[in-house]
Amino acid sequence: MPAASDGGSNAARPLVSLAAAQGFASPRALYIHYPFCVHRCHYCDFSVKRSSDPPFEEWLAALETDLTWWFAVTGWPRRLPLDSIFVGGGTPSLVPESGPAALAAVLSERFVLDGLLEWTVESNPVSLTERVAEAWRVAGATRLSVGVQAFDDLTLRWLGRLHDRETAEQALRIAGAAGFERLSVDLLFGLPGEVERSLDREIDQLLEHDVDHVSAYGLTVEPRTPLARWVELGRVTPAGGEAYETEYRTISGRLIDAGFGHYEVSNFARPGQECRHNWYYWNRSPYLGLGPSSHGFFPPLRVWNTFRWDRYRKVLEAGAGPVESWEKLDEADVALERLWLGLRTRKGIEADDATWRDAVGRRLPEWIDQGWVRLEAGRVMATTDGWLRLDELVTEIGGGVREAPLIEGGHKN
Repeated sequence: MPAASDGGSNAARPLVSLAAAQGFASPRALYIHYPFCVHRCHYCDFSVKRSSDPPFEEWLAALETDLTWWFAVTGWPRRLPLDSIFVGGGTPSLVPESGPAALAAVLSERFVLDGLLEWTVESNPVSLTERVAEAWRVAGATRLSVGVQAFDDLTLRWLGRLHDRETAEQALRIAGAAGFERLSVDLLFGLPGEVERSLDREIDQLLEHDVDHVSAYGLTVEPRTPLARWVELGRVTPAGGEAYETEYRTISGRLIDAGFGHYEVSNFARPGQECRHNWYYWNRSPYLGLGPSSHGFFPPLRVWNTFRWDRYRKVLEAGAGPVESWEKLDEADVALERLWLGLRTRKGIEADDATWRDAVGRRLPEWIDQGWVRLEAGRVMATTDGWLRLDELVTEIGGGVREAPLIEGGHKN
């Protein structure tokens, strides 16, 4: 249930009052958005500011102001214990070599970082140098996510990426040499039919590297992107449902055969290498977002920051809070989130949960027969085919009360 207005201080004022009245649970996970990119890809609608020389010091000062505001509003004690950090973008590998240590110093003023279970940093193959990778690892990062997207030069060119296959593979070697024992790769699938690629060959190339995690995202046509204009003009035809499903099944089958577990709609990991940070999103645990467009969650409140870097910086300089808007979830929202987030992971949902027991019971035999779900130890878990129609399954159980929610956690740097 939306409960806030737009725009910096306008949204922040009622949020401050609410925080004073009910308190905010302290976060155990932190997402940080670094919005700068040398180039915006054709399909990207993220909060990105094009810059070949990003203003890191200015960004860090804004981030510190953002952080100070949150601690003042919530009354959280200084030096909160933190389990996970995820630095996304944008292109965090564009920071200067001194940047990771400077960020860690700012965070250490407010959080205890010694007990971190995971610190992930996203990177672009073009900007990931040996010295930048080493700087992130020395600062405390434990996991690197490389935005490869494809291992085919023509496909990468069509996507508007600045790297080629060799640069992508070199980035993976740089990550290993820097001492990152946990390494994730992003792949895009579901490209238009006019983009000729051999997905099987690309997966072969991926598996030649010491990668323990893969995030596979279907290409979506987002409004106000070059890709959307091409589709509108008839220059590009989006992938059909059959092609999309075939590629999704190919990725899932190949990675499972290679020893990866398909543990969430878009994510695959070798045993013990799941992205711990994302589980805070999927389990509906409290987390804080810093930087433009970042989202936070303090049950039952979802908040999100001002989207564009320039405005984000200005509202903070003016003394207003970073929050663009927020919403307080009602019981129906919470039920739908629990349902949707549960079914999108391999944990599934409890079949006997009173919230949806009757609705699940009526549909379960058919869904099992269709191969969309399985029932194990009293839990309903979606199969690969079930994940392909996740929204349909959730709508049937949830009765269409709310549209499935957008939860931050997927990044294509």
